[in-house]
Amino acid sequence: MQAFSSLSAQSHPFTGPRHWLSLAIVLTLGACSSSPPLMPTPNIYLENGYVDSAIPAKLRSQHLNLIYVTDRAPEASEKDNLAYGSKRSASLAWGNIVVQLGYAGLDWPKIVQSSSSDSKKERPRYFVNSLSERGRFPASPYPFEISDDTIVLKASVAKSLIESKNRFSSDVNDRLSQSARKDVIMFVHGFNNSLEDASFTLAGIWHFLQRQGVPIVYSWPAAHGGLTGYFTDRESGEYTVFHLKETIRLLSAMPGIQNIHIIAHSRGTDVTTSALRELIIESRAAGKNPGTALKIANLVLAAPDLDFGVIRQRLMAEQFGPAFGQITIYTSEKDKALGISQFLMSGLRFGRLKSTDIAHDDRDIFKRVGNVSFINVKGNSSFIGHGYFHQNPAASSDLLRLMQTQARPGSALRPLKHVENNFWELAPEYLSHPAGK
Repeated sequence: MQAFSSLSAQSHPFTGPRHWLSLAIVLTLGACSSSPPLMPTPNIYLENGYVDSAIPAKLRSQHLNLIYVTDRAPEASEKDNLAYGSKRSASLAWGNIVVQLGYAGLDWPKIVQSSSSDSKKERPRYFVNSLSERGRFPASPYPFEISDDTIVLKASVAKSLIESKNRFSSDVNDRLSQSARKDVIMFVHGFNNSLEDASFTLAGIWHFLQRQGVPIVYSWPAAHGGLTGYFTDRESGEYTVFHLKETIRLLSAMPGIQNIHIIAHSRGTDVTTSALRELIIESRAAGKNPGTALKIANLVLAAPDLDFGVIRQRLMAEQFGPAFGQITIYTSEKDKALGISQFLMSGLRFGRLKSTDIAHDDRDIFKRVGNVSFINVKGNSSFIGHGYFHQNPAASSDLLRLMQTQARPGSALRPLKHVENNFWELAPEYLSHPAGK
């Protein structure tokens, strides 16, 4: 999670040297501790316990093996191990990052026990067990030639690209073979996050999804740090769009994948929606239905750090919504991180949106689309309030139910409180009792 001040831009003008000093301090803080604890047990597992019957025997261990895709430049760590920093790489790499729950030797029954309890003391911590790069795509932009008014990649680059795609697809298919559900769960992190931070977040979500599907971390060159870090990360987010498009395009083309679920957080929502917007335009221009071509069953925008005016013009104007199964937007007016972003960028942030912030014409547009849901998370009382989609047991329960069942808001499986049109509320006790099951 990003670390920010408890100041809210909505209620503090950030004027005077003391406020500017506070802002400078919070923007230079690190993203997460080096070994944070497993996310709190979602409400859905507090009543009957964590269910492990669907988990293959070989996956019942303290190790969670994730696929990562990144255009961070590799660098040597202090121990000369592979690491990725905040510098950019022109070539996209993929590999495996193994996240370990607890210290070496933690057995499976104890993991199940801690995954069924609301006790903070029982939650094991995340550690990186290993990080290994499996392959790398050619550097972009790909060199090309023009022949008979047609753009053609250079033969050597085209060959290398095909080989890389085949190896990557083989790695994903190997993981698909281990899962009853032939789905991909992709997480795109936000500002000031490292590959490790993002991997810990997805590891927890995947663990509580009963380790079904293929977990893929897409990590872009964030966490630049310093007073200008937020703005440098914004530009790195623009830099990575082509590589994210290549990744989604490749996954969508794999016949063994049935559904893709994308969870984007904070600034990662801008990266993701920019890439998807271009893919939608590309798909429609080719005479295809993007909903079928892209296979994206769920697009989750968690605490989106997006300007609402930009959303109206870049996404709503492009008929963005119908290209997906469901779009779920988690919001909270108590998100202090987005309060600071709102102050810096001087525009209403999508992740702090309330129904009363939207004009009637815009509400009608969302109502007609039908598959876009705004879920206002109540009880978001943490210090920063920005990582609630996995740190709040009620919100994480809704996220899990969404991806496991494809249920709509207001259904028996997702009994959210209806506010109006596409707007819903999620209370702290949501799905914590039998009536909500």
